[in-house]
Amino acid sequence: MSTKLNELENATVGMAVGVIEVCCLQPLNYAKNMVQQGQPLTMDPFKLYRGVGANCVNMGSCTMIQFATGGMAKKFVKGDTPDRALKPYEEMGCGIFAGIISALVGSPLELVMIQQQRKGGGAVSTIQNIVQHPPNVGRGFVGAAVREGLWTCGYLSIPPIVRAELTKSFPETFDTQAKARVPAALLGGLFGCYLTHPFDTIKTCMQGDIERTKFKGFVDTASTINTEGGITGFYRGATFRYGRMVIAVGMMDYLQSMIGPLLYPAKFQ
Repeated sequence: MSTKLNELENATVGMAVGVIEVCCLQPLNYAKNMVQQGQPLTMDPFKLYRGVGANCVNMGSCTMIQFATGGMAKKFVKGDTPDRALKPYEEMGCGIFAGIISALVGSPLELVMIQQQRKGGGAVSTIQNIVQHPPNVGRGFVGAAVREGLWTCGYLSIPPIVRAELTKSFPETFDTQAKARVPAALLGGLFGCYLTHPFDTIKTCMQGDIERTKFKGFVDTASTINTEGGITGFYRGATFRYGRMVIAVGMMDYLQSMIGPLLYPAKFQ
């Protein structure tokens, strides 16, 4: 999310970045969701990419909202001093705010994807099944909002902070942004994964069980997971998610710096 771009331009960059990330990393997302729900894994590419359409819409729209809302929040925080650098807590606050807003769209779309991954079927029939009971549409929103807030902070806010600190403190080692991007992605992925994974597990279990056979509300689902597996139960699938996040953070950090100037070169002269 760049302060050099307006909201629509940031949204366009965000949409492109989100769709590219999903197309590359959907198998890791599938594996994470299946492990969280205690379902068997497969190497069948048709199953690995089941729900990819809903996830492209999800990640594309969420990243679009995160870029646009985050850029707007940064401009608001800077106020009358648009050229100043944001302080770390300001950068992180803008990322968290953008993520929470994006969950309003992302949570229902993930519900569709998880139902497809769990049961098969097309997007239309899956949506029809979900809306037969309207409260299902908001199922898992709290977990999604917390996760998206911290995840957005992890991929939009943490990498610029880390890169700036590394290039400033260790200029001989990190003499280019590309070199600083690797540890920035590792730290951003670590932050975005392990702080948010318990909330993601609760959300995934709730959205995989819209019949409420095993998982009821947010607190009940957390209690069930804790009873079955203790603290480690909340981190089922974390390996797949961390792998995806490290790759995604580096990829998205690079793509946003590349696609923005590519689409809007005049803004970066």
